[in-house]
Amino acid sequence: MSIRTPHAAFDEPDGLAARGTVVVLPGRGEQPGLYQRFGRRLAVDAYQVRVTGDATADLEGVSAQIKELTADAVAPVVLVGSDTGALLALRLVASGGVQADGLVLAGLPDIGAPAIAGDEVELRASCPTHQKLLRAGDQVDLGALRPDRIPPVLREPLPPVDVPVLGLHGDNDFVSPYARVAGIYAALPDARVSLVDDGRHDVLNAANHRSVAATVVLFLERLRAGRDPITGAGDAG
Repeated sequence: MSIRTPHAAFDEPDGLAARGTVVVLPGRGEQPGLYQRFGRRLAVDAYQVRVTGDATADLEGVSAQIKELTADAVAPVVLVGSDTGALLALRLVASGGVQADGLVLAGLPDIGAPAIAGDEVELRASCPTHQKLLRAGDQVDLGALRPDRIPPVLREPLPPVDVPVLGLHGDNDFVSPYARVAGIYAALPDARVSLVDDGRHDVLNAANHRSVAATVVLFLERLRAGRDPITGAGDAG
């Protein structure tokens, strides 16, 4: 593998076979290191986790990185996109550019939202530990959470997405209120949305991040078992 764009990797514990592959696509201004806690938590459950760079800074490079990370990966392969990473995950799968078995969309952005007003760190995350990491500034470009940072191609209408989709959205996300993106989920044929208490915009790093990670693991386990990860019913095999 010859990946040049910065990324982070978290592997399954020694002695365990990998149960699947999760590729995390960060949002505006975010570096891979912001998702260490999330990546390590899923890796404990024997999922291989890879975190890409920020696509709004290098859309072509990160898109190529995702394709390389998912090629010959251990199935099921799931893209977990946060903020603009969610938009890119949808587009890559809908266009056929990346083969994935499911999508997790966290803090799906409202592309028509005005510029944010208020403390960006407070708007991003409810977890004090994550807020401290954000304020340190070495893993995030504070000020990048702007509407004009969303690349034009990620604003274009999407073709249908035919894989199961789990939406995770903060119930107090003032950057992208759920009511503004609910129509996107309603148009997806196989989607379920979980509203996270005090999730704010960086919902994967919410104060109750353990419950959020557990919801993602349950989605992964149902995919791996051949069951419908949205309803939990039936058996595809």
